[in-house]
Amino acid sequence: MPTTTTPAEEHQTHWQQIVTDPSLQDLPYKVETNHRGQLVLSPHKNWHSFKQEAIGDLLDEHAPEGATPPEFAIATPKGVKAPDVVWISADRRQEMKKTGDPTTLAPELCIEVMSDANDWDEMMEKRALYREAGAEEVWIVTREGRVRFFGDEEREASRIAPGFPNEI
Repeated sequence: MPTTTTPAEEHQTHWQQIVTDPSLQDLPYKVETNHRGQLVLSPHKNWHSFKQEAIGDLLDEHAPEGATPPEFAIATPKGVKAPDVVWISADRRQEMKKTGDPTTLAPELCIEVMSDANDWDEMMEKRALYREAGAEEVWIVTREGRVRFFGDEEREASRIAPGFPNEI
């Protein structure tokens, strides 16, 4: 009986080839893939990194029972995406390990920080992909530092980190 794989699993397999390619090691870019498996490279900007750090610090304060790694790879039906910051509980981390690397199960919280290279259409597509992969919340932080909280719909505050400010 033939085995079938999902698009996310196909992207997962392709990602393993990418991360083991010696010519792609130590790139100074955020690396993702699109729906065709093509590399999407985004250059890092210092202000962006500082926002990622501030988000992680605030999450440690407002949701201390989870881990907050940056740029965590998630295999989706439309490529491997890497939210700028995620929040993962210990229980979810164990579930995610079972899905492989990159995971096909999203952390409970995925956060994207918008940059000059992003637009709202891209952010809404990523939001849908993260939710489809199991994220309970997706936050989008504007370049100006406004935090927008999303579950099924946009909400006034996070349910995972209720005291998290709406500006960074």
